[in-house]
Amino acid sequence: MKFTILGASGFIGNNLSNHLKGKGFECFCPERDYQFKKEEDLGHVVYCIGLTSDFRSKPFETIEAHVCKLKEVLGNSSFNSFLYLSSTRVYNGCENGQESSKLIVDPNDFSDLYNISKIMGESICMSIPDDKIRIVRLSNVIGNDFTSGNFLFSLIKEAVLDNKITLQQPFSICRDYIMINDVLEMIYNISTKGEYRIYNIASGKNLSNKEIISEIHKITNCEIELSEESEGLVFPEISIKRIENEFEFKPNHIINELQELILNYKNITI
Repeated sequence: MKFTILGASGFIGNNLSNHLKGKGFECFCPERDYQFKKEEDLGHVVYCIGLTSDFRSKPFETIEAHVCKLKEVLGNSSFNSFLYLSSTRVYNGCENGQESSKLIVDPNDFSDLYNISKIMGESICMSIPDDKIRIVRLSNVIGNDFTSGNFLFSLIKEAVLDNKITLQQPFSICRDYIMINDVLEMIYNISTKGEYRIYNIASGKNLSNKEIISEIHKITNCEIELSEESEGLVFPEISIKRIENEFEFKPNHIINELQELILNYKNITI
C-alpha cells in the first residue's frame, strides 16, 4: 500500500510518515515544488501542509498552504484517497463541535484568517463529488515537539526553565488536546476505510487552563502568576462520536501524559 504525505517535514507529517513506514507501507514525501502528474498514482494522499501559530504574521503563506497548494494537488494528481487535515479551531463561536455544525467566521476579524482559509480548503474538497476525498478536523495535537509554539508546550517550557508560569490567558479557557499517537492511527483508518467525508479527531474532553496548570504545578512545583481575567476564544466540546462508533476510538487524555512530556523536555534541556 502506498501513501503520499504532503507536508512531511512538519510535526504531524513527519510522525505520520514514520508511523506508516513502521507498518511496512511505502511512503512518498515530495518536496514543496514537486510537479504532480495525472498519470502518477499517489496512492492514499494525506495533506498535512499548514501553518498554525504564525498565521497572523504570514497571511499569504497561510492561504498558499491551506488553499492554493491544495487546489494544485487536487487538480493535477490521481489517488486512491485524499485526506485534508483541517482544524477543530473552525468551531470557534459555535454552540457545539459536531461535524455537521454551521461554522461562523468574520472576514473583518484578522484572527479569523486561519479559520477562513481552512474552511475554504474544506469547501474545495467537498465541491468534488468523490467520497474518497475526506476531511479531518484535528484538535490540539500533543507530542514531543518542543520547538512548537503550542500553548501547552509554552507552559511546560516556563515551568521547567523558569520554575514559574506567567499565564497571559484566562484561567477559564478550555481546549481539547489529543496525543499524536492517537491521531496517527486514526488518520490511517480514515484514509483507508472511512465511511464519512468529515471527521473530528479529538479527545472529546475539554481541559481548562486551570486544570492543566494545576497538574503542571503538582509535577514541577513551579510558581504560578496570573494576569487579569479577560475574554478568550470560545471552544465548544468536540464530538468524537463518529470515530468512536466507526473505529471504537478510545483516546489517551493529556493529563495522564503530562508527567512524561515534562520529563522528556527536561531530558533535552538539562
